[in-house]
Amino acid sequence: MVIRRRSGYPSLNAPLRIWLLAGVSSLLLATGVVMFCTRSVEADTQVRQPIASVPPSVPASPIAHPELTPKGMIAAQKAAMLRGIATWYGTVFNGRKTASGETFDMYAMTACHPTLPFGSLVKVVNLKNKRSVVVRITDRGYLSEGRIIDLSYGAAQELAMTEAGIAPVVLQVISRGRP
Repeated sequence: MVIRRRSGYPSLNAPLRIWLLAGVSSLLLATGVVMFCTRSVEADTQVRQPIASVPPSVPASPIAHPELTPKGMIAAQKAAMLRGIATWYGTVFNGRKTASGETFDMYAMTACHPTLPFGSLVKVVNLKNKRSVVVRITDRGYLSEGRIIDLSYGAAQELAMTEAGIAPVVLQVISRGRP
């Protein structure tokens, strides 16, 4: 007489094996979803409409339009200013390519903005301590509600906002880059 041995673990009954298989499968599926849904900044990514943006009709610099009266210049300057929350990013993206094709340097005076053309120069003023810095737009990305710019670590250090991570700011477009 030949005794055949069952494969698998003899101490585990069938329902327990099914539950283990379902648990492991769920864990693998959840890990795949998290990896698929994480934020990545790419040049070909569709950019959603931002909370605040500078309309194309706003002049890049009041000096470029001498026909404006002093009142018109003040109105154009106010229209070019945006208020909101700034955040910063650094080590995770350092050395990677930005949406403009440049290599990101976390110590450079650069920023990520959802709509301004690459190469635009923007003056950022921290409303808490009145410090300011001029940054160049080199990257794209979706920003959370209420946030209007994502600064490099170097720019955030100049504004003394690295500890808090966020700061209320005013943006003033100094010049527009090429679209």
